[in-house]
Amino acid sequence: MPRTRAFTLIELLMVMGIIAILAALLLSVIGHAKASAQAATCRNNLKQWGTATHLYAADHGDRLPKDGSFDGGSIKEGWYIDLPRTLGLPTYREMPWRTNKHIEPGRCIWICPSNSRRSNSNELFHYCLNKNVNGTGTGNQIRLVSIPHPSVTVWLFDNGGIAAVAQWNNVHSNLHSHGAQFTLLDGHATWFKNTEYWNFKTNKGLTNNPKLVWFP
Repeated sequence: MPRTRAFTLIELLMVMGIIAILAALLLSVIGHAKASAQAATCRNNLKQWGTATHLYAADHGDRLPKDGSFDGGSIKEGWYIDLPRTLGLPTYREMPWRTNKHIEPGRCIWICPSNSRRSNSNELFHYCLNKNVNGTGTGNQIRLVSIPHPSVTVWLFDNGGIAAVAQWNNVHSNLHSHGAQFTLLDGHATWFKNTEYWNFKTNKGLTNNPKLVWFP
């Protein structure tokens, strides 16, 4: 009667090693696919905000929405009031997760799925407005046509801070594949590598990139 050949310990270890490598590769692919999907969702959010900006301007004499307060406390005006209304959506003040970190925001235009930050009990802004467009003062409004280079002028961006309205030091330095996404004033949204907008030696934002203009 022929003897049945059993696996040796070395052969079993080799098989287990191959399985472990394949599993690691599969997890890496899944992780990359998830990150890509999250980035696409975030970019779509910012694109919708860009579209809302142009729709708002078209209905208001070509004027951009007012900035609003830095902490989102304004209840009558500001980009986080006017733009969602333009899209027929609830305003920021109506979002229950803005003051309650235990409420999961879910998938919505306000939330970047790659950003794990939740409310500090006062506010939650995953996207921040460039305060330099409308100039000094929360009540200012300039006309969209007055922007000389809208395709490179920063309007909204992935927020690394907490404010609703801020500037270059508030951009997230590592959110999407070592970078962040921006809405430019022509309405389109795009990704930039962090070295294009952030100085890691000084830990501050850069203002000398001609593709990202902070002062119109």
